[in-house]
Amino acid sequence: MLTKLPMIFKIGQRVRLNFNGMSKNLSELSGRKGLTKNLFEEYGNLAKATGTPDVDALEKLRNEFLVGKSTAYGAVSFYDFLKPENRGKKVYVCSGSACMTAGTQNEVHKKLSNQYSKEEIGEMCCLGRCHENSAFHTNDKNYSGKDIDAIAQIKSENTISKETYNVASIGTPILTSDYGNVENFYKIFTDCLTKKPDTLLTELRDSGLRGRGGAGFSMAFKLESCKNVANETKFIVCNADEGDPGAYSDRYIMEHRPHSMLMGMMISGYIVGAQHGVVYIRGEYPESVAIVNEAIDYLRNNKLLGENILNSNFSFDFKVIKAQGAYICGEETALLSSIEGQRPEVRVRPPYPTQQGLFNKPTVVNNVETLANLPFIIKNSGKSYAAIGTPKSTGTKLISLDGYFNNPGIYEVDMGTPLSKVIYDLGGGFRKPVKAMHIGGPLGGLVPISKIDNLSIDYDSFAKEGFLLGHASIVCIPTVYPLIDYIEHLFQFTAHESCGKCFPCRIGSTRGYEMIAKAKNENYKIDKALMNDLLETLETGSLCALGGGLPLPIKNALKYFDTELEGYFKK
Repeated sequence: MLTKLPMIFKIGQRVRLNFNGMSKNLSELSGRKGLTKNLFEEYGNLAKATGTPDVDALEKLRNEFLVGKSTAYGAVSFYDFLKPENRGKKVYVCSGSACMTAGTQNEVHKKLSNQYSKEEIGEMCCLGRCHENSAFHTNDKNYSGKDIDAIAQIKSENTISKETYNVASIGTPILTSDYGNVENFYKIFTDCLTKKPDTLLTELRDSGLRGRGGAGFSMAFKLESCKNVANETKFIVCNADEGDPGAYSDRYIMEHRPHSMLMGMMISGYIVGAQHGVVYIRGEYPESVAIVNEAIDYLRNNKLLGENILNSNFSFDFKVIKAQGAYICGEETALLSSIEGQRPEVRVRPPYPTQQGLFNKPTVVNNVETLANLPFIIKNSGKSYAAIGTPKSTGTKLISLDGYFNNPGIYEVDMGTPLSKVIYDLGGGFRKPVKAMHIGGPLGGLVPISKIDNLSIDYDSFAKEGFLLGHASIVCIPTVYPLIDYIEHLFQFTAHESCGKCFPCRIGSTRGYEMIAKAKNENYKIDKALMNDLLETLETGSLCALGGGLPLPIKNALKYFDTELEGYFKK
């Protein structure tokens, strides 16, 4: 048996290499037409009429792009708004964590049922209306709060939501301050064109800016890595697929400060030598798509995009791509596969996107909030930015507060601000009794109320206490909400959103959901050792943070709420 092991290992290597080679070839095929005619966008165009692409039309499309049936169908059948089950849907109920814990969605569904048939009602995961809940989507628009009471008028007249939320800051308002006259604002960018890319990169390095999407990775390192790769074609991709239930800070920037994000991408492009910017925006954010496109039109009309911008020898333009409902696309490599029209599966690294990303070209991927910081840094210097916040967590952070706060909304604070100041001074405290807060999205930490005074808004503070700052969204769990139901929701969410590429995430999340459901509904007690083994397998064996991050809130729940949960486990 031992003599056969080297052969088996070699076979395994060959299979892996062949698989990666196949994926690489699909990237090349999809990239033949560049961004002008995008395969993923074409899937969406085919689905507009009925909610899912017609089989014959899909066959014609995949022949045009020279991709196989499995590639086209594998991609289409994955997305919530493209798969065959989406056929005929006309209205969608938000199933995000914040609306779920608020307990508003049963009533929303009931009132929608008076206007739509069962077959016409679907679900969307988090519409970014976490501040007032009761969220739903129809006619390519989002609604929330008391909008549901006007559903008959909305259906017949396609009226617009009356959404409002608080916006304020403590400390230095970088992302929430008004950038004033747009033409004057872009002087920051035009000044960049007179400087060397290395000079701008030094400012970013001095700033200490870390990615705001959750990982907290150095932005300067990413840009430098891409800059050092020799290639005529490079991409700057904005990950605007803000899928964390409870988070709507990126939506705020796109709808109220879009030029901060766009200029951040343009400056990034100039630094690394990229000519193409791709903004990949959640399909659940239709208003963001429209506003960002309008902002890009303004730039084109004012000759700030295109070939040889202002005779600088720098060329750059944008492509906005509307996503089709898949949380996993928040992971950068899955997002790149999505743009290429492939099934959005997480890629094995190396190579990293800065070396081989979109269409196999060097690519930098950053989220909305990260990019929106660049104009301030370039205008005021990296050291000025680094002087804000803490040495390891510089700058500011946007916080999303849900409907359980007296003052829900978007708040900007200097890194290092006490969490208690956010909750009580900005949020006005809780309007109902709350026992825990899920901070940083579904993969973030489950923070008991008793820990509020121990935490400040920075990466190290949260990590030290065994939590994760992440996107800094806060979803409250009221005292009356059973925590076992919330844990079940987290497993179920992960099982639904898993790309399926790695066994630990795909199977582990499903097994976790099955165990919790069985303990809730049958005479069954969970073995703690079995649960711990499952969580360890997810944490150490998953390819990305979806499966790898799920154990954190589950462990927090088992640690801080053991008394509430003990009835579901073997003693």
